[in-house]
Amino acid sequence: MPSVTVGQAPAFDVADPAFSITSAEVHDARERSWYATTPYGIAVLRYEQVSRLLKHPKLRQGSAAWPAHNGVTEGPFADWFASWILNKEGDEHHRLRRLMNPAFSPKLIGGLVPRFQALANELIDGFAEPDRCEFVSEFAEPYAARVIAIMLGLPETEWPIIASESVTIGLAMGVTLREDLPKIEAALQRLYEYCDDLIADRRANPRDDFVTALVNASRPEDGRLSDTELRDAMVLLIFGGFDTTRNQLGLAMQTFMANLDQWNVLAENPALGGKAVEEVMRVNPTVRWVTREVLEDFEYEGVELTAGTTVHLYSESAGTDPRVFEPGFDITAERKPHFGFGGGAHHCLGHFVARSDMSEALPLLARRLREPHELPGATWLPDSGNTGPIRLPIGFTPAP
Repeated sequence: MPSVTVGQAPAFDVADPAFSITSAEVHDARERSWYATTPYGIAVLRYEQVSRLLKHPKLRQGSAAWPAHNGVTEGPFADWFASWILNKEGDEHHRLRRLMNPAFSPKLIGGLVPRFQALANELIDGFAEPDRCEFVSEFAEPYAARVIAIMLGLPETEWPIIASESVTIGLAMGVTLREDLPKIEAALQRLYEYCDDLIADRRANPRDDFVTALVNASRPEDGRLSDTELRDAMVLLIFGGFDTTRNQLGLAMQTFMANLDQWNVLAENPALGGKAVEEVMRVNPTVRWVTREVLEDFEYEGVELTAGTTVHLYSESAGTDPRVFEPGFDITAERKPHFGFGGGAHHCLGHFVARSDMSEALPLLARRLREPHELPGATWLPDSGNTGPIRLPIGFTPAP
């Protein structure tokens, strides 16, 4: 059994859906110790240790163990999860990344920015009420899904398909995975079929778009993406691109409602959109932890880590570590890098897409929704691996 040799380290019951990674319990523990123990292994709480362990040569990407941690060791979801580029290592990981990188080029994504701006304005114009909205269903969800549709060259009217299946698959990133597994696997199968049809269409009718770039990806030393690799990559792109952006936009709104002075700064200085995204992801990231696995026994800062141990690097705890960051939320401040997109060889492949679409949406929201405040009725995903609002009713004063 993988283990850590511990002294008086705090212990977290992170498998409990009621546990909060951003709680005072975690922050208090961070002041007593750089790590805590969990049912999964070890949780790393401080910025310096997270930064070093993220790239440590005796650790590898560790997300592959997540299904097994939750009692899921076989079946369609377990197979798909193991296929992720995120869960590949070494030469195979580098091969897939080299083949997929051109489709994520800043030139290709940057050309879509005017469409992102128009989409944000369109959604705000379409709110059912002039001074309130349910932020997830009326903005974050359609915005994230339609951005994916725009990228893939799909009819934007198909965004509900992207949203529905991705929301269901996203349940797999939380601690309720096992109980949600039947509907997760049903959604995965439907998304497989959707992507197979999309890939077949681009082979028959190539376009100047993201999917065609993936279908045609080829390098002399790397070959091409196989049909299975293409499908798995497409499903991951649709799910990951939608789920992360939707959740992060909801968390951004939550953060700014608690810091209205910064909302006003953003409204007056839309060029700060990029820095606003970075600051939100520092203090309130949807990806609450980044996962690594110990490759071989070694000692780190007095702790014996054995091969196979799961190491969760807590991104919010590191991003708010008082040893590194002054307290508060300030979109004009210069900060050290956050870990909301991971790091090292497994740094998020789609980070430029997420940064681009959110940095366009947030300033538009700030200019048009003045004095936003939360209304009753918000519901949230468990505050575990990936989190965000399920519903987030807000009120605001519409800008003249």
